[in-house]
Amino acid sequence: MSDSKKNLWALVLAAGEGRRLRRLTTTRSGLAIPKQFCSLDRGPSLMQEALERAAGVTDRERICVIVASQHRQWWSGQLGTVGPQNIIVQPRNRGTANGVLLPLLMILERDPRARVVLLPSDHHVSEERQLARALRCAATPPETDPADIVLLGLEPRAADTQLGYIVPNREAGRAYHRVERFVEKPDAAHAAALVYQGALWNTFIIAADASALLGLYEQRCPDIVAAMRAVVRGGRGGQVLEQALEELYRLLPELDFSSAILQRQEQHLRVLPVPECGWSDLGTPARVAEAVDALRRGDRAQSPDLGRHAIGQALLSLAAQHRQLQGAASASQ
Repeated sequence: MSDSKKNLWALVLAAGEGRRLRRLTTTRSGLAIPKQFCSLDRGPSLMQEALERAAGVTDRERICVIVASQHRQWWSGQLGTVGPQNIIVQPRNRGTANGVLLPLLMILERDPRARVVLLPSDHHVSEERQLARALRCAATPPETDPADIVLLGLEPRAADTQLGYIVPNREAGRAYHRVERFVEKPDAAHAAALVYQGALWNTFIIAADASALLGLYEQRCPDIVAAMRAVVRGGRGGQVLEQALEELYRLLPELDFSSAILQRQEQHLRVLPVPECGWSDLGTPARVAEAVDALRRGDRAQSPDLGRHAIGQALLSLAAQHRQLQGAASASQ
């Protein structure tokens, strides 16, 4: 094992509420299950797929997952492959920025030289090998500046108005390109123009030197960093840490990672273009239907290991829920 691999960590972000897809993730009894704990069409949950994606990047003892206390009934049976010390529980949601900061500080306490890959837990990828190649590339620091933060940008297959875009300043002969700007959910004409200009879909998959990423936080919200670092260092695990986090999270403002931490920091960012790989954020019922249709057509080249180590069943199938909604809509016409 190389020295760089010893310091490579993966962090699966699984604490979100999944509000955008609640129509599909609500059971007949009215219980809303966050989509990361659901499967696309039977099999492992989306979170379990993300954990297997992480296992293609680094060893399992350096795969962490951030989850929310209020979701314990759903994640507790699905994390059998993750060691207890790597399951980081936040007491409540306070936005994606805080949801990244807490595990980032905990990883740095264990490994001050850590490089970390951030992976959302609620996306679907049909061509896992294609994405795996990009993840292995992103895990290696850019030669131009190892402290630069790398974002994975997908070559778009359509001008989608519901996704965010990264506009790169493309440099011939380089794997990584400077980030010129971000555009969030443009209108149809703007989205078409962005695709024509070579903009990329923002996947929220990020690779970075953990200290460099923390440096962005310290520029934007130094008081929050100081308070959370004090809790992480003083809690020493167990109930003491749990109680200290509960007290801290009651006071934290809700912060979005992209807008509060990354935007206006383009000089520190690089984007790695990724060829089309059947990626979807499954953010709307229409995109779920598109992904399910692709699965049924066989438009996938899945890694044979994906889901092989999953323990515990997904709680809900998004495909089955979508079929039920379609059936109900047809019956009412």
